[in-house]
Amino acid sequence: MVEPESRLAAGGEAAIEININRLSQLFNSFDPSPFHERDLDNDAEEYIVSSVEEASHRRPLALVIHLPADQLPEPGKPDLTDAIHHYFAYRLEIERRRLRLLLHNGRIALAIGLAFLFCCVLLRGLISSLGRGTLSDIVGEGMLIIGWVAMWRPLEILLYDWVPVRRRCRTFADLSQIPVDVRAK
Repeated sequence: MVEPESRLAAGGEAAIEININRLSQLFNSFDPSPFHERDLDNDAEEYIVSSVEEASHRRPLALVIHLPADQLPEPGKPDLTDAIHHYFAYRLEIERRRLRLLLHNGRIALAIGLAFLFCCVLLRGLISSLGRGTLSDIVGEGMLIIGWVAMWRPLEILLYDWVPVRRRCRTFADLSQIPVDVRAK
């Protein structure tokens, strides 16, 4: 279906090249939307996105689509460039929404985790004030450990989990404006 190639585009950009036999191979055949709003085929999207993610961010990119001459889009028909840009702009909005939701959930988890940690520290203090002994030391230390373990997920979200989603947003932002060149095979 999609045959990748790697060269330079006409403007000196690094080219992400796709070689297809029919224009319909680029789009999801189950999507009933009008041409300029159709989803890309999963394999085509995966190839394009992974190519952009692997490319250097310092070098401009272009998407070059090779089609047989009889399959080239006719002037006046819906524009392939607009369809590709529209699709990746749509994917960008989905990823931005996902990032906002992830950070929102992270803030909620942080508030809950801090409240739980505070309660565990208070309980630890209460237990240690009741008396010194091996059992109270074990329970007190256990409460402190449980409190910090409860902070694990909020910290994971707010320190690490947002990074790949943000990177994906940048990739889709780039793809929503990538130059598209349709050439005859």
